[in-house]
Amino acid sequence: MYFPLTPEQEMVRVMVEQFAGKEVAPGSAKRDETGEFPRELVLKMAQLGLCGMMVPAKYGGSEVGAVAYVLAVMEIARACASTAVTMSVTNLTCEPLVQFGSEDQKNRLLTPLASGKVLGAFALTEPDAGSNLAEIKLRARRKGSFYLLNGIKVFITNGGSAGEIFVLARTADSGGRGLTALMVEKNSPGLKVGKSIPKMGLRASETVELIFEDCEVPEANRIGKEGEGMGMVIRALASGRIGIAAQAVGMIRACLLEAKKYADQREQFNKPLSGHQAVQWMIADIATGLEASTLLTLSAAALKEAGKPYMKEASMAKLFASETLNRSAYQALQIHGGYGYTKEFPIERIYRDARVTTIYEGTSEVQRMLIARETIKP
Repeated sequence: MYFPLTPEQEMVRVMVEQFAGKEVAPGSAKRDETGEFPRELVLKMAQLGLCGMMVPAKYGGSEVGAVAYVLAVMEIARACASTAVTMSVTNLTCEPLVQFGSEDQKNRLLTPLASGKVLGAFALTEPDAGSNLAEIKLRARRKGSFYLLNGIKVFITNGGSAGEIFVLARTADSGGRGLTALMVEKNSPGLKVGKSIPKMGLRASETVELIFEDCEVPEANRIGKEGEGMGMVIRALASGRIGIAAQAVGMIRACLLEAKKYADQREQFNKPLSGHQAVQWMIADIATGLEASTLLTLSAAALKEAGKPYMKEASMAKLFASETLNRSAYQALQIHGGYGYTKEFPIERIYRDARVTTIYEGTSEVQRMLIARETIKP
């Protein structure tokens, strides 16, 4: 791959690679087995500045830029996809505050997130509102200097541990134009953490239901004006999709490394698996997909960092990398044969973790819709 990095970007990549190898990878299988949320790892990532990587330093961020951020996500995801999700969602929660928050909100709400003092969560999805956010029903009603929130959010990553939760709520009955962005703090009266949602993969990434029953949120925690929430979310999700693409890239690399290692060790028909053309071709496909996915992801990040339009490129990177990951996980597990279907080898966990990448933060179908829209318009 040829994508020239600055010395600072390479320094970040090497630092996170070493951290991931030493601190993240060793416990990944155990965390997957127990479903344990990696609280100690989160604290260590915060100390390394990995929670607010695109946030200005004056607000507690490390301000290293989008390219360094995706390089960091790739390295964490290669070691443990669950930990990468936890990290990326906190970075995502910072995004609306960076772009649209007032100075007071940046000092009061953004700084704790970016510095890693509190985790962030991004609460959009509801039981009847997934890909179409215009169907959101959670209601925010004004009462004096507060909003009272009533409704349910589901599939909320970090939801039980987050100190601050970005919530998209309905303030008017006018579809997407009636949605408002609010930052809900952990101990807000009326906020309850509902059931933990058991998942096929990403088992060490916390996913919960959030229940709002007359949940009091001060007007000072409203980001922007009423009705501007959808626009903020569209901007934030474009950035978030680059993060999902980076997660997928890290996991594709893990697939390649596991496939190569097993193919070199395992012998069939008097020679290593890596000596058989059928296996070689699968490894070649994974390696090629990794190269293309990496370049698409870094290109989208570079556009964001340069302040240029990047929504189409973010969707392309997310679509291609996530679907490539699912093919790569299939091929890597196939190389392992029956052993790949057991928990004895990491590829079984990677295979399960991979599946959701084509679903969350916009399904593959939604990405194709967005790409087509941007490509076809005059």
